[in-house]
Amino acid sequence: MSLVGAVGRAGAVSRVGTVGRAAAVGRAGGGGGAIAVPELHVVLPNDIDDPATPSGGNAYDRRICDGLAGAGWSVAEHAVPGTWPRPDAAQRGRLAGVLAALPDGATVLIDGLIASTVPEELVGEAGRLGLVVLVHMALADESADLADAERVALSAATAIIATSAWARQRLLDLYGLPADRVHVATPGVEAAPLTASTDAGTRLLCVAAVAPHKGHDVLTEALATVADLSWSCVCAGSLTRDPGFVQRLRRRARTCGLTERLRFVGPRTGGELDATYAAADLLVLASRGETYGMVVTEALARGIPVLATAANGLPEALGRAPDGSLPGMLVRPDDRTALAGALRRWLDDADLRHRLRRSARQRRTTLSGWATTSDRIATVLSGVAA
Repeated sequence: MSLVGAVGRAGAVSRVGTVGRAAAVGRAGGGGGAIAVPELHVVLPNDIDDPATPSGGNAYDRRICDGLAGAGWSVAEHAVPGTWPRPDAAQRGRLAGVLAALPDGATVLIDGLIASTVPEELVGEAGRLGLVVLVHMALADESADLADAERVALSAATAIIATSAWARQRLLDLYGLPADRVHVATPGVEAAPLTASTDAGTRLLCVAAVAPHKGHDVLTEALATVADLSWSCVCAGSLTRDPGFVQRLRRRARTCGLTERLRFVGPRTGGELDATYAAADLLVLASRGETYGMVVTEALARGIPVLATAANGLPEALGRAPDGSLPGMLVRPDDRTALAGALRRWLDDADLRHRLRRSARQRRTTLSGWATTSDRIATVLSGVAA
């Protein structure tokens, strides 16, 4: 479906979606009988709605819970506190209690950040519950010591949903899972008005938590290389994931004389994030790895071209315009020279800027909304519940 035209808690907390709560009572059908309402339990980290720690995974989970409730599912959310993906014994016990309290035969969608670290809990409940694991990223790629636990946990699941085609293939390659049990539901994107770009294209934006895997160090070095050109760059994202890394970046920016031009402004959400996108000419993402890259489609929904690395699922998110053109540029990850070269081309070449903007606006017409994502997940869940 195209978007064009549409503009910590102390314990595990359960919340039933508004639509689901009303529907769970039963609704009268055309023949006067009660219509069965599909029921779903969703187990997810308890920081899902914390504005101080925005993430693609949390945003995805919230959209899916709300989307399924809006589509008529009775959705009960179970937010489980924990230092996921490395919970302590008490946190594991709390999760075990949540799962044990669910009724026999329940369909359960569980965030992979939790599920992939507690294989013993999933194996113990697999015969009683319909377990569907939503994998935002393979934890083995973050830390090799989690691979064995993730393999056992995913093997115990009835079905697995990956958030990109790249992620699906990665899980198949890592763990040899049956291909028919691993599905794809790429993130949707909310419709947004076109951004009014500037002719010179000097307003650069990076939307990502400031952490090593997002490549802000590479971006800083690349920007230092093009310091002779006119530009400004806003980095919007959490500054608490790795405070030491943030301090080193700021020191390096001072050394390079970039303090006034390269700004780390912290996390932005809602209207503040919308305004940040509206003041950007180019999204720059120097990530060393991304399962998909929701900020890429957020930029494209506004007609903003993207300069990103070709890491993992980022080329999938960037996609192509209907005429086959790229709505941005892709460079090798961890290559400051390649990134600096692409930035220089963007800033120096007015024709290139025009072509990429035109392609981004065309790509905008092909983006799918969150309803499509929810529908894909609902199809998988319905198969498990049948």
